Amino acid sequence: MVVCDTKAAVEEAQRRVSCVLTRLGLELHSEKTRTVDLSRGREGFDFLGCHLRKRMSGPIWERARKRVYYLHRWPSARAMRRVRTRVRDLTPRRRCHDDLRTVIADVNRVLRGWGQYFRTGNAATKFIHVDAYVEERLRGLLLKRAGSRLPVGRAAAWRRPFFEALGLIRLRGTIQYPGGAHATT
Repeated sequence: MVVCDTKAAVEEAQRRVSCVLTRLGLELHSEKTRTVDLSRGREGFDFLGCHLRKRMSGPIWERARKRVYYLHRWPSARAMRRVRTRVRDLTPRRRCHDDLRTVIADVNRVLRGWGQYFRTGNAATKFIHVDAYVEERLRGLLLKRAGSRLPVGRAAAWRRPFFEALGLIRLRGTIQYPGGAHATT
């Protein structure tokens, strides 16, 4: 990944990278190499599981009517699919009779690692989606276990607090910004 300010700088960077790779007996992959215009949030790109895109600052716009753009980073669509797949693989219907704490411990390992990787970005909304998906999968296990014997109103208790009491971690609220990104008073 190379960041450039002008079109001439982009062309020069591509030339230099090509020269270095040629000396190593390698070449740029034409399908994976592209130029992206990040100005004014027009488009973004995926890199190392993250989607990067410039976004306009709402508070600055509201306060001073100035358009100021900052680079934001959140889990890519592929990273979201992968975490959902891993959670789904850990919560198949056949595990409905396993101890729920054991299932939650397995899911927590995935959530901790995934959450640690993405927690320094702008992933709050994505974390909420993953939390909701995990809750849905765990509730599905309990519904399968209860079957037709489920008393009326019992499933209403199987919400986030119930699963957290059994040890489920929450991704929402775990975002941490690097030291200089926010001021503390």
